[in-house]
Amino acid sequence: MPLKPVPASLTIGAVTISPATVLAPMAGVTDTVFRRFIRNLGGCGLIMTEFTSADGVLRMKDQKAKRYLHFYEDEHPISAQLFGSDPRVMAEAARLVEGLGFDLVDLNLGCPAKKVVKCNGGSGLLRDLPAIGKIFEAVRAAVKIPFTVKFRAGWNDEEIVCVELARMAESCGLAAVALHARTREMGYSGQARWEWIAAIKDAVKIPVIGNGDIRSPEDACAMVTQTGCDAVMIGRTAPSNPWIFRQIEQYCDYVCVGPALRPGHAEQSSASFLGSASTSDLRQIREGCDGSRAVNADTLERALAASRVSPDENSYDEPSEADRYQMIRTYFQMLIEEELPDAIGKMKQFASWFTHGVPGGAALRKAIYESKNAPEVLSRVEEFFEAELAVHTRASIRPVRH
Repeated sequence: MPLKPVPASLTIGAVTISPATVLAPMAGVTDTVFRRFIRNLGGCGLIMTEFTSADGVLRMKDQKAKRYLHFYEDEHPISAQLFGSDPRVMAEAARLVEGLGFDLVDLNLGCPAKKVVKCNGGSGLLRDLPAIGKIFEAVRAAVKIPFTVKFRAGWNDEEIVCVELARMAESCGLAAVALHARTREMGYSGQARWEWIAAIKDAVKIPVIGNGDIRSPEDACAMVTQTGCDAVMIGRTAPSNPWIFRQIEQYCDYVCVGPALRPGHAEQSSASFLGSASTSDLRQIREGCDGSRAVNADTLERALAASRVSPDENSYDEPSEADRYQMIRTYFQMLIEEELPDAIGKMKQFASWFTHGVPGGAALRKAIYESKNAPEVLSRVEEFFEAELAVHTRASIRPVRH
């Protein structure tokens, strides 16, 4: 079966998400620095906060909750994710979130962490659908911005509630649902069950966002093809490959146009041969590919004129050593400029992700872990990559023979 592209856009309530890709909310990861970092790399349609306690939001003394909900204007569209079990508290927290200027508010019913579950939050609520229904109704009545929910398929394989839960969300007026296609019992292990996403898509008319085991652009398109979902959500892949959203966008351009432009060369890259095509032309081609809009003949002709593909090109860009250096340096500088209290901790946390696959990365990680402050971490990164790039430069210089 030919792969379908991730849709060019998605409308949730009155909010347009373009392209239809979402950065999943991740505790300890999706703070304002990482969100803006991903946004600046391109290709991500919607970003989300770390999941935040509704109780903490209402207790304005909770500095952590206030930090979680801090965002900048260039982060729009952005969704705030809340967790909690008290309908009144959830409604008040959602109203506060709306007042802060968020575009959407989301309910977390997926977190498997024991400390959250024991308070009947996150995936702990999956065993009490009537309680979830009361939260749905309270929050929906409290805010005008789109209200969505992210949940798991159920507590375990014997208690799968995802379809029933999605139908209840739709009947309560929620604007979209997102499924992490695992149970609470699975945690982050095993294979995500994409068939559960497909079952929800068949059961409701509101947008369905698929989440789980998207590690590459090919995976994103495979999920859309197999499930019919309206958007894809990327979680743990994003910290290790921040380029994933941009790569998905490039690959989807290829899926739409590549084979049509060069029959017989399925591996060719629209990311390259459409390099000089305009953004509006690319958007029209994507929308024509997913059936939401007819492609104008002149648009396709301009894309053809922009073609400069060769058979050995890839269908999306892979980062070079220089790209990776710039990425790490940029993120670490952003952390320092934001003056986060845990900047050095985040640098050490992200070092293992960002240096994955880097030759000599173990030595760099050791140097980062042994650093005493954030500027020292940045200095170690600069020293490592400048030395690496110097080696590559010397190796590329060939002596001239006379």
